Parts: sequence; structure tokens; C-alpha cells
Amino acid sequence: MKKSEKPIFVENLAAELKSAKSVVLINYSGLSVKKQQDLKKRLKEVGAKMLVVKNTLLRRAGGAAKVDSQVLTDEVLQGQTALVVATDDPIAPLQVLGKFLQEFDSEAGHSVPKFKVGVVEGSFRDATDLAKLSILPGRDALLGQLLGTLIAPSCELVGTLKGNIQKLVYILNTKAGGDK
Repeated sequence: MKKSEKPIFVENLAAELKSAKSVVLINYSGLSVKKQQDLKKRLKEVGAKMLVVKNTLLRRAGGAAKVDSQVLTDEVLQGQTALVVATDDPIAPLQVLGKFLQEFDSEAGHSVPKFKVGVVEGSFRDATDLAKLSILPGRDALLGQLLGTLIAPSCELVGTLKGNIQKLVYILNTKAGGDK
């Protein structure tokens, strides 16, 4: 990249970081070009994209976008860093990354690539938190579980009341001589 293009790139990246619902940094060392393309394709399907950015440019763009300072530390921004930016669902890209990292780990027999850190809906997340979020069920499944939890007591109440009414009808029917 030419020196004259860098300020424009940083400005565009800062705008993307500001509008993102989640930003996750991963160490992508060990990924072949083919695997990178596969991961980018999977991320695109859920409304996210992966960018390979020089650490110095990411630091500048992150500073301009007022990204959490814990993301921009020297410890985090070393080695090969790829940036996963999600503009729609903040968790779906994490799930894709988690699944991809598990597949890669089982294929390669070693533990690269890895989560570094991220910001999910404005909250800083370390690698452990990101790994936990990546194994959550999808948004629709979580909403279904919540709905089931909310309506379970009322369904049980209806079942109990229905049982008592059925017993009352049976007793009245017996007393009226209907069971001969």
C-alpha cells in the first residue's frame, strides 16, 4: 500500500469499526490461502467480513474509532492479526469462527488460529469469553428457549385446571346416573 493511501484506508477502517456490532481479532497464522478464503466465505454468509490489516494501521484506525484501549495494546497487536467485523448479528460470526477453529484444530493437530480479543456490542471480551460466546446456540434457538421458559408455567396451570374440571364433570356425571 502506498503511503498516500494509508490515511484513507485508516479513515475507512475507523468508520467500519464505529458502525460494527462486533469486532474480533484473531491470530490467523497457519491458515493457508485456501482456508482463509473458505473462512471469508463462511463469514460473508452471516453478514461479516475478515480483513487482514497491518497492526500499526489497525492501532491508528482503532484509536480514531475510539475502540476499547485493551484491544489496541502491544501484547494483542503482535504477530499476524486478522480482523472480523460484523455489522448485523454480533454473535453469528463468533459461532462461525468457533466452528471453523474446531475444524481446523482437528485437521491440523495443533491449536492455530486462535481468538485474541474482541468487542461485542460495546463490551470488551478476552479470548476465553469469545470462545464461550462461540458455542452458544443461535439467536433463534435462544429466543425459542426463552419463550418456552416463559410460557411453561401457564401451560402447567392450564393442564392442572383442566384436570380438575374433568374430575368435576366425571363426578357430576356419576351422581346424575350417567355411568350405568
